[in-house]
Amino acid sequence: MSRNLLPLSVSAALLAGAASAEAPRVAVDIAPVHSLVARVMEGVGTPDLIVQPGASPHEYSLRPSEAAALQDADIVIWLGEDMTPWMAGAVETLAGDAAVTTLLEAEGTIKLGFRESALFEAHDHGDAAHAHDDHGTDHDHEDHGHSEDHEHDHEHEHDHDHDHDHEHHGHEDDHAHGEHGGHDHAHGAHDPHAWLSPENAATWLNLIAAQLSAADPANAGTYFANAAAARADLDALSAEIAGILEPVRGGRFIVFHDAYQYFEDAFDFPASGAITLSDATDPSPARIAEIQARVAEEGIDCVLSEPQFDPGIVATVMDGTAAGTAVLDPLGSDLAPGPELYPQMMRNLATSLAACL
Repeated sequence: MSRNLLPLSVSAALLAGAASAEAPRVAVDIAPVHSLVARVMEGVGTPDLIVQPGASPHEYSLRPSEAAALQDADIVIWLGEDMTPWMAGAVETLAGDAAVTTLLEAEGTIKLGFRESALFEAHDHGDAAHAHDDHGTDHDHEDHGHSEDHEHDHEHEHDHDHDHDHEHHGHEDDHAHGEHGGHDHAHGAHDPHAWLSPENAATWLNLIAAQLSAADPANAGTYFANAAAARADLDALSAEIAGILEPVRGGRFIVFHDAYQYFEDAFDFPASGAITLSDATDPSPARIAEIQARVAEEGIDCVLSEPQFDPGIVATVMDGTAAGTAVLDPLGSDLAPGPELYPQMMRNLATSLAACL
């Protein structure tokens, strides 16, 4: 009996090793999405992260290792050109044979338009519906339109038109915001910060599992089980965040860069305005004066910055007020990439906001 068990055990180990060795190579653009993919792949493989923590997603020069990861990829999962416009060419050139999943174009993804003003009026948080890709269905959620990502002081243009049959919240595919003293800043059709919606993350987990399973049927059960467990974790995380925010609900805050509407929408916790709609340049004196007036007139409790922005600008906005300040990091730049980054990043947003308020 024991002589028969050893070969069977060795055979099982070899088969498991073979399955692991054949796991698909997956390349992912930014750390929060990479975290979701890593969660689904747990126990099977590890995805490659293209845009390293602390770098701008909008303009990025691939290192040789990252170019190789795209070249070797069986699957590429990315947000889309609204977030990483340079990556479209890289994927086409380096990953032409890979299966590509563009999350901002995926069925069921909640997409919001851009807010056009530095000051967010009450009607900005209740009149428009979410746009769901390929659905043509309106959902009665709040609309908080945004601008580019918040992460770094780089000029970036989102000038890629996307032909989607979805509601655009009153915005054209390519529209310029004449902020920063008249500097137009072109955007795509939608605010790309869609990962800050737990509902989107849950939708994407299923999509990621399906994409992985199509490439690797032998591990489909693991992928879908991981996705189901991650969705349950997201439900618990959303409840935890709601609990963190509840004691300070009604607090009024200004963000440095208008990049949080998906988070605001998910937890019904609207911002009062943004110091800048873009992260490309510093805000103009006129915009700073406009925000200063809002802070003074409305008793703003908190002015939120981000790690890469000049703290002197926040200090100028807060001058003469009793507002507090805190730092938000919506890309999880200071966190280790991996399955735990996404929930910790979301939790950190809530705790930083609540502590400031």
